[in-house]
Amino acid sequence: MFLLLNDGKIHQEIADFIGCSLRTVAYWFRHGDPSNLDSLQDGRSKGNYKKVTPEYIKLLLEIIDKEPKELGYEFGRWTAARLAEHLEKETKISLSSSRIRRILKKINMCISGRNLVWKTNKIKKNEKNLKSS
Repeated sequence: MFLLLNDGKIHQEIADFIGCSLRTVAYWFRHGDPSNLDSLQDGRSKGNYKKVTPEYIKLLLEIIDKEPKELGYEFGRWTAARLAEHLEKETKISLSSSRIRRILKKINMCISGRNLVWKTNKIKKNEKNLKSS
């Protein structure tokens, strides 16, 4: 991008040439420093380590097997948001409800209506897939 700018191209021409948005070009010109290559690395991924471990998923499966009332809650069914909130209390790992839904989808489970439902009956196969991923 910076080489194209040095060649006299305007932001829109650079965006068209690279195949990205004008906003992306503007972002990197604003935040990037051509004399410092580290500034050109996308800093949004810093600290974004893998939070979901096999132990976390095992705990999630244990909690799903229990009724919320067994754990002292007044509500009668789990939602992704409630699971995320409960798991944060237990593990201090904060995940969004959409992340919980993606984890459930990965293990062939979904929150359907008022129930958590296995998409297949092959629970052991799903647990093996989790350990290998």
